Amino acid sequence: MKHSLTLIIISLLTAMAVGCKEEKSSQVIIIKKPKVLKSERPQKMGNLVHSQSVNWMGSKYTVEIKRTAADSLPLATDGVKRYYDNTISLRVVRADGSVFFSRKFHKSDFKSYVDDTYYKDGALLGVAFVKAEGNQLTFGASVGSPDPASDEYVPLIVKVDNFGNYSVTKDTKADVNSMNIDPETEDE
Repeated sequence: MKHSLTLIIISLLTAMAVGCKEEKSSQVIIIKKPKVLKSERPQKMGNLVHSQSVNWMGSKYTVEIKRTAADSLPLATDGVKRYYDNTISLRVVRADGSVFFSRKFHKSDFKSYVDDTYYKDGALLGVAFVKAEGNQLTFGASVGSPDPASDEYVPLIVKVDNFGNYSVTKDTKADVNSMNIDPETEDE
């Protein structure tokens, strides 16, 4: 009996020692990484308003260019983000305040001058005054990737003559330095 009692006591002590054993705590804390919510809303390239005085054919004119994001047009993409396409209003105003030329341009106005990829995924990026020469005002225009860091675009030339007619051609020798864009007029 003494022997059985000893075995029972040893068994109980062993069970207590194992049951009361301090559990090692781990210093590793596991938490779920929070999901980063992607902006599903299309981005805007930034609105632009630019106005400049021009001497042309012996008179003073004011060239006004306004770029606006257009939520009514199909979206453009850079392959990752989606962007609103733009409309660009070009006005040429006489010194007396009367409007000589006014047109709102869309990417579709340049469809025949850009390839299908630029037309489908790209955006109308900008129009900028270049020069007044003879009976024409010359502007540079571009359709391309809406990503502000991208330099992928198709350069175009828009000419307005003294009768108020305009024409578009593809620019085969674009000179970015000749475009008179003032970056301080950009409005996000």
